[in-house]
Amino acid sequence: MDWGMKNRLSQLIKPNGRCMYLPIDHGYFQGPTTKLERPGETIKPILEYSDALFCTRGVLRACINPQNSKPIILRISGGTSMVGKDLANEEITTSMEEALRLNVSGVGLSVFIGSDYEKETLLNLAKVVNEAERYGMPVMAVTAVGKELEKRDARYLALCCRICAELGAKVVKTYWCENFEKVTNGCPVPVVMAGGPKVGSDREVFEFVHDGMQKGSIGVNLGRNIWQNEHPVPMIKALRAIIHENATVDKADKIFNEAKKNK
Repeated sequence: MDWGMKNRLSQLIKPNGRCMYLPIDHGYFQGPTTKLERPGETIKPILEYSDALFCTRGVLRACINPQNSKPIILRISGGTSMVGKDLANEEITTSMEEALRLNVSGVGLSVFIGSDYEKETLLNLAKVVNEAERYGMPVMAVTAVGKELEKRDARYLALCCRICAELGAKVVKTYWCENFEKVTNGCPVPVVMAGGPKVGSDREVFEFVHDGMQKGSIGVNLGRNIWQNEHPVPMIKALRAIIHENATVDKADKIFNEAKKNK
């Protein structure tokens, strides 16, 4: 592995082998999502607690201060929307030249395994990896399921993650599920957990993140469960404690509730 690749990965994965990514890329297919209408304002109070930001080039240029930023993972796939026919029909929207121009630490794109566009999105990943390796750019593959959330079981996600690793992704973002160790054990590159739609309670978030960390994940890529929360700063502080300080669910719950009181 060349110096540039090692350097970029060291920005994305901390010395303890853990990471906390903050995604705000949802607008590329959802439009102005609730609480993300003004991305720059949304992340102001919580950015300092993240290790990297996952966003599109448009939001990066328009909303992120280049003099006070975290490492960037650039969303480079898209071309579909919630009102379109099929979310899986994505293509590459942003060139490697653009990623280098923006001085990002990594690029990310979605694959839709089991969909009508499985082949196309996997070839997107393979082609991006070919180019990224040439320039020392880490690639994060995102195992997307579109609107079919019932697909999120260990057997399916293990298949997805392994294929992404086989095609050359340096990190894979996937959903937490029951028996999550089956997903991480079969994937030879680091796995980070996605959040998906906001869950029913704050403690549920702490529970699945803690379980995933115990079963082999290196961290999270959580957005809505943080910035759509009524208390985003206490939430991200509590999650950071699980990831970087090995906090228990009870400890995270305590940190969350104390931080709410001290606002």
